[in-house]
Amino acid sequence: MAEPTYTDRFGRPLVAVTGMGVITSLGEGKAANWAALTSGRSGIHRISRFPVEGLRTTIAGTVDFEGAEDFCAPKLSERLATTAASEAVAQSGLPAGDFPGALFVAVPPVEIEWPQRRALAEASGQAGDVTYADLLAAAQTGDFAAWHDLFLFGTVADHLADRFGTKGSPISLSTACSSGATAIQLGIEAIRRGEAPAALCIGTDGSVHAEALIRFSLLSALSTQNAVPEEAAKPFSKNRDGFVMGEGAAALVLESAEHAHARGAEILGYVIGAGEKGDGFHRTRSSPDGAPVIAAIAAALEDAGIGPEAIDYVNAHGTGTPENDKMEAMGLMAVIGERMQSVPISSNKSMIGHTLTAAGAVEAVFSLMTIREGVIPPTINYHVPDPAIPLDVVPNTAREARVTRVLSNSFGFGGQNTCLVLSAEPG
Repeated sequence: MAEPTYTDRFGRPLVAVTGMGVITSLGEGKAANWAALTSGRSGIHRISRFPVEGLRTTIAGTVDFEGAEDFCAPKLSERLATTAASEAVAQSGLPAGDFPGALFVAVPPVEIEWPQRRALAEASGQAGDVTYADLLAAAQTGDFAAWHDLFLFGTVADHLADRFGTKGSPISLSTACSSGATAIQLGIEAIRRGEAPAALCIGTDGSVHAEALIRFSLLSALSTQNAVPEEAAKPFSKNRDGFVMGEGAAALVLESAEHAHARGAEILGYVIGAGEKGDGFHRTRSSPDGAPVIAAIAAALEDAGIGPEAIDYVNAHGTGTPENDKMEAMGLMAVIGERMQSVPISSNKSMIGHTLTAAGAVEAVFSLMTIREGVIPPTINYHVPDPAIPLDVVPNTAREARVTRVLSNSFGFGGQNTCLVLSAEPG
């Protein structure tokens, strides 16, 4: 029997995955999500949580079954994160209240939202114009004082750290749409440096509300194809017109391979590479030469110690915006070359929408499930190919395939790009 492998090809502690959890608009848990993904079912629907009259976009992949009647982005994000983390920690077999490592949580930026602002204004008792002083006075009365904790950026992570008993100061982070992947990257680095034997890495986002829809609409980033919600998200199609907002969370339990072997844990896969590259070109747009995207992909492969020929499948960022899909295709072709025309690539955002802060973590879970199940989820709604993107996007129907290594891409507003390499094998 071969000796267990504890280090990667660079002599660093090998990072294993021993637990995964996920929740999206497709359902709660890995089994429900995987069944829906591989059947090509969409979780995108007309928004019922709040009035949408007058909005350009009236659809989203909201997680309504978690109970959004008291909707508030930090509260819902925490509920989603707790659900995903509970599944992941349970699968890992580590103690749920005494987790032996660090916590890294990707959370959406927080601010007092319009429902709370209105409640605060009403509590001020002013019939006319409400001043800032009026709002401050009202905020010190009744239940409003609790909002100071609710709308602090680090509150979700603090609550999760208490619940799961993680060690050290919990880390909250937000790197736009690459946040979930960044949380995993931080966990990898902590284990490689020997700072912790394990890490609980979470990406969560429950921030679909009217104000968010308006802001993204002002950037012309959202699809306005509202008539048939499940057909609106069209990554890589010529008639794509923007992304659809989604909600969800995913959690991964990372451990050093030595720690996992020592306690007899089942290893679900490995995260063998992570690459990032910042892009100062624009607050929302990517650099037109694709250099930062190319650099992030190349850095992930270099960190994994593999060449582009070793990638069997690409879990695309694939938002469905005209610019992003073209940029991602260009970056992949630059690094992988003509072979990229035959490497399967698909976007689960066609089914769950763009889960924003959670996306990188959600897609890491789906990437590992692709490896373990031998099935590649499709890109649905692909009926009008874009000749400028000559890729095998696994159109409309899932595909059985032997997949050993996956490149999972996450590209965020503000030029925050993070790519992960996930593998069935240690290297």
